Order: sequence, then C-alpha cells, then structure tokens
Amino acid sequence: MKEPRDIIKRPVITEHSADLMGEKKYTFEVSTKANKTEIKNAVEEIFGVKVANVNTMNLKGKFKRMGRYGGYRSDRKKAVITLTEDSEELEFFEV
Repeated sequence: MKEPRDIIKRPVITEHSADLMGEKKYTFEVSTKANKTEIKNAVEEIFGVKVANVNTMNLKGKFKRMGRYGGYRSDRKKAVITLTEDSEELEFFEV
C-alpha cells in the first residue's frame, strides 16, 4: 500500500478553488498513478475527515521553449475532494 503523503502532493490554491471551499470542496495535486479510492483513503487518514466524493482530472504538460530547444512540462493530476456535511473544514486552508 502506498503512503498517504506520497499520494497527496500539495493543495492547489486558486481563486476558483477558494470559492469551492465554501461548499466543503478542496483541491489537491495528487500522484498521477493514484486512483479515487487511494485518494479518498489518504485524505481521510491525513486530515481525519469523512470524504463524500472524489473527482479527478488528468492534466497534460504544456509545451515550453527555451531558445531553440523545446520540451514539455510534467503531466499532473488534480483531485477535488468533497467532504460530508458533518465533517469539519480543513484548518490549514483558513486565512
């Protein structure tokens, strides 16, 4: 079994994700090889909350140039976690 901290890489803080926090939805960057069940179990273990739903997005790396050389950024995966109604909000997102 994978370690929960290897599955959840970091939170994604944007204007859109800040708006979703009012609905108890939190956005994380996760491992590209993790599935929804592993993501749910990792969030429940790390933060001690109950997860109602997990939505994931695979994001393809953008093409970038440096002079005459070009390459791609790394592919990544985002997960939007919806908490249950009786779960407490995650405190490290609070301002």
